[in-house]
Amino acid sequence: MATARDYSTVRADILKELDGLRVEVDADKRIGYLILDRPPLNIVSYVGRSQIRAIIEAFDEDDDVGVIVIRGAGGTFSSGGDVKRFPDIPVNKMSDLADNIGAPERCTKPVIAALEKYAFGVGFELSLACDYRLATKDTKVGLPEITLGQMPGSGGSVRVARIAGLTRAKDMVMLGKRIPAQQAMDWGLVTAVAEDAAGLDALIDDYAAQLNAMAPIALRSLKRVLNAAYDTSLKVALDIEGHSYEKLRRTEDYIEGINAFAEKRKPVFKGR
Repeated sequence: MATARDYSTVRADILKELDGLRVEVDADKRIGYLILDRPPLNIVSYVGRSQIRAIIEAFDEDDDVGVIVIRGAGGTFSSGGDVKRFPDIPVNKMSDLADNIGAPERCTKPVIAALEKYAFGVGFELSLACDYRLATKDTKVGLPEITLGQMPGSGGSVRVARIAGLTRAKDMVMLGKRIPAQQAMDWGLVTAVAEDAAGLDALIDDYAAQLNAMAPIALRSLKRVLNAAYDTSLKVALDIEGHSYEKLRRTEDYIEGINAFAEKRKPVFKGR
């Protein structure tokens, strides 16, 4: 006999005690910050992975948040996962790690990863699922799992191959290389490089302000189209683009954009 079941407490328990994570919202700038905060190198725990997913999903529903920023506390993004505890994880519990770490890619809002010092292992994999990767010039990125007799398990090897190409991916991932920020930008793995931490803060604010000035519905639709172009056939991607374009014609923001263009002023979008 079927009985009713309440999963609300189970879902709430995921976020009850954050494990090496912190959440802040700047409502004025419309930025939601997910901060990796486990000194000194902001290692991401197994539990933290599911919490990252839940936090990103919560940000996606928060009207005070237009742009999400993931960064590390203390001037370091993340040195990777909690490697020493991996052998304690039950069998078949780590085959779908990419699902949690891929939350930024599924999020409808723009997600920025702010990289400092180290972005290794799952930390770099998390950033690869983001829309933008901003870094300081002394940052290094890498997937060093092969040096431990393992391989990336949260989508990193696949995303590096798709973004940077197979030749570069094999050189980087199969040898566990640590790539400097400028080289990573040349390969398309990093969006922009700042001189230092202050420059990175300015870069974050600039990108967030520009993104928040865009029409939210159009931005969400465009992210969906670009992600579809990334991993579907040309025909499917074109169909998604066409239907998204048609949908946007009926939004108030589109009319506002046309009027602002005609009146030679900046548009004021309201997400409708």
